[in-house]
Amino acid sequence: MNSGMIVKVCGMRQPQNIKAVEETGPDWMGFICWEGSKRNVATTPSYLPIRCHRVGVFVNPSIDFIIQRASELRLNYIQLHGNETPNFCIQVHQATSLPIIKAISINTEFDIAQSMPYCDTEEIEYLLFDTKCTSVGGSGEQFDWDVLQAYDRQKPFLLSGGIGPDDAKRVKEFNHPRCIGIDINSRFETAPAMKDVEAIQQFIHEIRNP
Repeated sequence: MNSGMIVKVCGMRQPQNIKAVEETGPDWMGFICWEGSKRNVATTPSYLPIRCHRVGVFVNPSIDFIIQRASELRLNYIQLHGNETPNFCIQVHQATSLPIIKAISINTEFDIAQSMPYCDTEEIEYLLFDTKCTSVGGSGEQFDWDVLQAYDRQKPFLLSGGIGPDDAKRVKEFNHPRCIGIDINSRFETAPAMKDVEAIQQFIHEIRNP
C-alpha cells in the first residue's frame, strides 16, 4: 500500500480527544450516528475537526435523520454501514449532495460478490470492507485480507476491521490496486470513543514512512 493512503480514524466523540487525534494527521475522522453503538454521537461535540474530512457513519437510517446529522456535524461524507440498498444510497446522495461510502461485511470471497451492485452505483464513491460479525462493525476482529484479491472492480475501497497498532508493517505490505486507505477504530482505544493518541501518532508515522 502506498504511503499516500487515506487514514480514517472512526468512532470519535470527545472534543479534546478529537482535537488531539486531529493533530496526529489523519485524513478523515468518523462519527457514528447510531444508537446501537457504544460510540454513538448523540449530541454534537463542542469541537469538530477542521483539518480532516468528517464522515458520518449510519446504520439503516432514515434519510431525514441523515440530513439532520449531516448539517449538525458539517459532514463531508456519508458512510452507510447497514443493509442499505444501492437505490437507498442514491437517494441519500440526492438528498445531501454528499459522496457515499458503503460498508460491506467480509468473511469469504462469496461476500465480495455481494458488493457488485454497489460497484455499479455512481453515487457511491468508495466501498469499505469490514469484518463480518454479529455486531455492526467495531468488533476488533480481522478478516483474511487475501480474499480481497477476488475483488476486481474499479470502485476504490478502504480496508477496515480490527486493524491495530501492531499492524503497521502488514498494512504497508498489503497490495491491491483499488485499496486507497484504511479505517482504524476499536483497537486504538482506551475506552469506547476515547482514542490512544500516542498509539495513533506512532501508527500513522510508521505507515507513512519507509
